[in-house]
Amino acid sequence: MTDLIDGIRKNRFAVFGRVGMDFFPDPPGTKTRDGQLFASGIGGSSANIAVGLTKLGGHAALITSVSNDAVGEFCVKNLNEYGVDTQYMKTLGGEFRTSLAVYESVLEGHQTVIYRNGAVDFQVTPEDVDQVDLSNYGAFITAGTVFAAEPSRSAAFHAFETARAKGLPVIFDIDYRPYSWPSAEVAADVLSRAGALSDMIVGNDEEFGFMAGGIEKGLDMARELAASTASIVVYKMGPEGAITFANGEEIRTGIYRVDALKPTGAGDSFMAGMLSGIADGLSVKDAVLRGSACAAIVVGRPGCAPALPYPDDLAQFLNAHPGPSEG
Repeated sequence: MTDLIDGIRKNRFAVFGRVGMDFFPDPPGTKTRDGQLFASGIGGSSANIAVGLTKLGGHAALITSVSNDAVGEFCVKNLNEYGVDTQYMKTLGGEFRTSLAVYESVLEGHQTVIYRNGAVDFQVTPEDVDQVDLSNYGAFITAGTVFAAEPSRSAAFHAFETARAKGLPVIFDIDYRPYSWPSAEVAADVLSRAGALSDMIVGNDEEFGFMAGGIEKGLDMARELAASTASIVVYKMGPEGAITFANGEEIRTGIYRVDALKPTGAGDSFMAGMLSGIADGLSVKDAVLRGSACAAIVVGRPGCAPALPYPDDLAQFLNAHPGPSEG
């Protein structure tokens, strides 16, 4: 536990995973089929986490690949503008493409359409990981999609081994996306292996349940991981809040209730907010609550990376909203 907290408090993170381009109809409330104007931004779980950390005052370097085209250039340009370190990003030609997401700022009948044919971010190799000087960072972060295909899967496991050898804690967001995987059986096996190698694991009830073989078994799996290999496990339950396992305790926390525009981006903002809270010296419980506040901010705004809060946004939100619901 101490090594994990000490690593996070360095506030320097190596983040492995995808960045993509997002389109969303404007104004909010417009369905994609009715869209005449579309706003743009960057997204992708790992990119969102990296952007969220830098917006909240941390340093984050993104390890990924982008396509050698205008979409890849868009992603790199936006990451740089947010302050994310892009020195470990590789540009590839050929038929590989940066992911594209088209989603709506609506709740009822919400649709997100993801284009990941020939996804370039799956082309990160173990040799690419070896180019990263992990000794410059306090913690290593990744999200589950990196394990969905080769060579990214081998690169991710290699990164876990390298990070642990250098004394960096491994932080794992399960982030299960079925469309990226060859089968549910492969996903369950690989994600469970990754979870067993992680010092901090964050996921929702469905993701833990998926790895455990049934949603009713997910909470027990979270408990077992916290008791055996992980120092902190966060089991998210949507509107019911979260249960965080740390130091032998089960910490229950609620959510900040807001009028949401969309369901996307909340988990990434939660992760960034929680980690920045620990980096700023908050207790685990208060850091989880900061993550919950950041998640509430993002679902109330269009976009993913553009919606992630800066410190002033977070302060204004907390001043304007009552405390979280009871966990």
